[in-house]
Amino acid sequence: MFDAHVHIIDPRFPLVENDGYLPEPYTLADYRKRMSRFDVVGGAVVSGSFQGTDQSYLKAALAELGTDWVGVTNLHLDATDEEIAELDRVGVRAMRFNLKRAAADITGMTLLALRAHELAGWHVELYIDGQMLASLQPVISKLPALTIDHLGMSDEGLPYLLDLVDRGTRVKATGFGRVSMNVADTIRRIHAVNPGALMFGTDLPGTRAGRPFRDSDVDLICDVVGSDMFAVLEDNARACYRLPVRERPVPADPRPTLPLRGADQPTLPLRRDQLPKVEVTDTIPFPAIE
Repeated sequence: MFDAHVHIIDPRFPLVENDGYLPEPYTLADYRKRMSRFDVVGGAVVSGSFQGTDQSYLKAALAELGTDWVGVTNLHLDATDEEIAELDRVGVRAMRFNLKRAAADITGMTLLALRAHELAGWHVELYIDGQMLASLQPVISKLPALTIDHLGMSDEGLPYLLDLVDRGTRVKATGFGRVSMNVADTIRRIHAVNPGALMFGTDLPGTRAGRPFRDSDVDLICDVVGSDMFAVLEDNARACYRLPVRERPVPADPRPTLPLRGADQPTLPLRRDQLPKVEVTDTIPFPAIE
C-alpha cells in the first residue's frame, strides 16, 4: 500500500494558526501505530496550511521515512531555483495550492508551479472545492501536471473534474469524512474515465474533517475498483510521484495442479500387421428389439 496523503504534525517544528485553528501533534510514531495492520510501503507527506512554508519538518520526516516516501510542499512564492533543487534532492515531488483554507496569489503560484516543473518535474496538488474548478480553468490549463485532493470535495464540480480526469489529471481517493458526495459513486465514475487516475490516501490524522480515516475506507475502494485495487492502492501513486514500480510477489497456489504420474509401462504403438485378426464368428449381432 502507498499512502498518497498523510499529514505529519511534529511539535518540534513551527506551526501557524489558520483561522484560529492549531492542530494536535501527530508524529510519525502515531502514524505507524495507527497503520500497523496495513502493509504501508511508501507514501506522500503533505504540508498543511498550519505549517506555512516551513520545510524543516518535511525534511526531517522524509529523512526518517526513507526513499519510498515523497513530500508535497507549500512553497513561498519567492523560492529560489536552488531551494527547489534542494527540496527535490531530499524527496519533494510536488507543490500544494491550498485554495480551500488560504488566500492565494493565483498568478504568482502558477508562475512558481511552471518554474518548479521545468526545474524538477514537480506537479501541482490542489486542495479545492470542485465547484471552483471551472472558474480556475485559465490557471489549470497552464499547469503541465495536476492532482486534485479529496475527490474534488463536492458533487457540484464532478462534471468538470471528470473532464480534467479525461485529460490526464489525477485524483486522490482521500478524506472521505470531508466530502459532500456519494463516495462510492464518485470513485466509480472517475475510475470509468481513467483507471490510472485514482490514488489512495488516508488523510491522517484528518484535521478538521467530519471523521478521520477508517479501515473500511480501503474495503470501499476495493469493492468499487475490483481487480484494479493494486493500481489504486499503490501503483498509480508511485507512477505519479516518479517512483520505481514495486515488484509484487505472486502468492503461491495453496492447492496447485500436480502433473499426472507417468505409467510404468507406457502404451506403445502397434504396426498394422501386428493388430489381432477379427474372425467373422467373433461378430455377435444385437438382438432385434420388438
